[in-house]
Amino acid sequence: MLVPGESTLNGAGEIVEKHGSESYVSLVWRRLKRSWTGMAGLVMVILLVFIALFADFLSPVDPKFTDVGYSRPETISFADKDGGWTITPRVYPMVEGAELDPITYQPLIGPDYDNPRYLGFFVKGAPYKLLWLIPAERHLFGATDGKPVHFLGTDKFGRDVLSRALYGSRISLMIALTVVSIVTVVGTTVGMVSGYFGGRFDVWVQRFVELVLAFPQLPLYLALTSLIPVTAPTSVFLAFVIFVMSALGWAQLSREVRGKTLALARIDYVRAAMAIGARDRRIIFQHIFPNVMSHVIVAVTLAIPNVVLLESFLGFLGFAVKPPLISWGLMLQDTSNYSAIGSYPWILAPVAFVFATVFAFNALGDGLRDAIDPY
Repeated sequence: MLVPGESTLNGAGEIVEKHGSESYVSLVWRRLKRSWTGMAGLVMVILLVFIALFADFLSPVDPKFTDVGYSRPETISFADKDGGWTITPRVYPMVEGAELDPITYQPLIGPDYDNPRYLGFFVKGAPYKLLWLIPAERHLFGATDGKPVHFLGTDKFGRDVLSRALYGSRISLMIALTVVSIVTVVGTTVGMVSGYFGGRFDVWVQRFVELVLAFPQLPLYLALTSLIPVTAPTSVFLAFVIFVMSALGWAQLSREVRGKTLALARIDYVRAAMAIGARDRRIIFQHIFPNVMSHVIVAVTLAIPNVVLLESFLGFLGFAVKPPLISWGLMLQDTSNYSAIGSYPWILAPVAFVFATVFAFNALGDGLRDAIDPY
């Protein structure tokens, strides 16, 4: 009876090695495929990355274009103005009428049945640069005549909510991925070095980590971001926000990695490497780091939604992203007025994007955690 990895003889009397064992990555992937929530999260994450990269192509309208303010979403219709059915999809644009709202005294907005806009795929629209390099003017879906179509309505300035939400995914995900990358590098390195060397060095490092963890993060975020002048360039403000989030976010991961390192430092192969005189850097990054990587990967997938939520909250308060940049948190500033939410509920559309992002990364993180460590 053969087992994976054993040798046998073929018909010519030669020794043939049997390689039946799986690699670690293949084993994790096979376990991940068994989790429907993990696979759903993976598909959604890929979709979110695709949306962020090709937001120009997917957006039906230029996000800076202004139209009728607080225009209702334009629904796709297969009926003409007389109620007859057609095979050509169309929308009836929302326009201001002559009548006034009896409460707000604002012009009533309704569909214009006399001037439908026919829809199609790969239509011409506002010019853009695909992947910031290739000039293009084709959009995935929109009006065939190139006029704006607002599938999720417009905000108070008449800007298309759907296009702004698609563009906002770039800034929100960029902030989350940048912050998590910095937090991962700093937290993992500090945790491994502190846990490996131990002694007085570990004591002082952990006291500093506890000091960082002791800060009340939300008041500190608001205090630090308010130090930047309103007239500061947008890039400076964005870089400062990323720096503040990263400076306060690495400590928890460092503490977790340190605990893993303390356990790994007592394993026989690490002690053997020490006994033969291997350098500390080699032991840390070639023997300890691969064994803590599984925990780091799970921690990263679970940390990204936390940063997205934090950016959305800070953006809602006006402390994350400034115009002309677009983010989901910045778009949610329009929802600060209760009367606006009640009258124009479609401005809450960015909440759906935030919810989908948080669910996607949390589902992927849970799936990876079960696949990496099933016990």
